[in-house]
Amino acid sequence: MILNVDLASDVPIYQQLRDQIVEAIADGVLAEGSSLPATRTLAADFGINFHTVNKAYDLLRQQGLIQLNRKTGAVVTPTVADPPFGAEWAARARTLLAEAVARGLPADEVLKSCRSILDSFGTTQPEDMP
Repeated sequence: MILNVDLASDVPIYQQLRDQIVEAIADGVLAEGSSLPATRTLAADFGINFHTVNKAYDLLRQQGLIQLNRKTGAVVTPTVADPPFGAEWAARARTLLAEAVARGLPADEVLKSCRSILDSFGTTQPEDMP
């Protein structure tokens, strides 16, 4: 797994790490049971504070995507449908879609983009989306 951090980005480093790990899980690069690098190792690799990596890992733990254990470190958890996540996801998607509409993106372009992104993860079936 290759992670990239943009130190000049407006997006906080911990969020960049979290987002890239989520994408690696969605892409199948990180499968159930995969270990993530130790926080100090990852921090040293990027030249960032290890508390920043801890924050990303803790966020992933709270969201049920990884388990943290003193002996095994950070490990990707089994994929389980989480009903409360559905409502949270829908609210976040609504805000992002509202931004697209507010900025004048045509609906067909938004749907095409969503389809393309979902297809890039290899998880959708033809009947899943129009």
